[in-house]
Amino acid sequence: MKILFLGDVMGRAGRAAVTERLPRLRADWGLDFVVVNGENATSGHGLSAAHAKTLLEAGADCITLGDHAFDQKEMLSYIEKEPRIIRPLNFSKAAPGKGYRLFNAPGGRKILVTQVLGQVFMKRPFDDPFSAVEQVLKAHPLGGLPQAILVDVHCEATSEKMAMGHWCDGKASVVVGTHTHVPTGDAQILPGGTAFQSDAGMCGDYNSVIGMEKAEPLRRFITGMAKDRFTPARGEATLSGLYVETDDRTGKATRVEMIREGGRLQTSTP
Repeated sequence: MKILFLGDVMGRAGRAAVTERLPRLRADWGLDFVVVNGENATSGHGLSAAHAKTLLEAGADCITLGDHAFDQKEMLSYIEKEPRIIRPLNFSKAAPGKGYRLFNAPGGRKILVTQVLGQVFMKRPFDDPFSAVEQVLKAHPLGGLPQAILVDVHCEATSEKMAMGHWCDGKASVVVGTHTHVPTGDAQILPGGTAFQSDAGMCGDYNSVIGMEKAEPLRRFITGMAKDRFTPARGEATLSGLYVETDDRTGKATRVEMIREGGRLQTSTP
């Protein structure tokens, strides 16, 4: 299976990059399944129903969220109507929506997508992500019903993301980090056959401070005082993500490549 994961879509620039480029990439790379993290797609804070539809119509088969999952209040009801949107598995038990789902892929194959939130340096305490994902993976062994399994680990700490990769090694096809908006250079296939990258980066304007216009973050760092709201940068966005090929029989990764397409960062494609 040929899988593309795109990191956090950041505001208008990120949405434009996905809508303009993803249809071409699906065709050119022969993609079977595309997962997009959309939790910053609406003004950098959550995902609206309209913008979710935009990403799905552009070619996303599944959208994952994150700690900003319900910043846009309409998502509380919309996620119940749209099964292609996944919220974090270890979010509040009262939260609407699902933390994992089995999706159909071409050729009668199935792929399981799940997401967990980290605990280290996060503003809110969340349930243990390791035990949460373990329950899902035990119930859906790799190479059984799902031909592939993707875990989006939404964390601040690189160490926690790497620990999750090793925890899931051999039990998931892909473990990829999101949340910090900076692509890491450690894409690899772990010893047990799981493709891993600590952070896929963002789909946004990199002439920014993690996707935000520079003036206000700089003011806060320098003076310690806030003046305005953070607003997403609107220059040309780079699509950042991870491309993975998997073996349908075992579910293990056979190839992994970091993706950077368009915008300011150096191009990297399969």
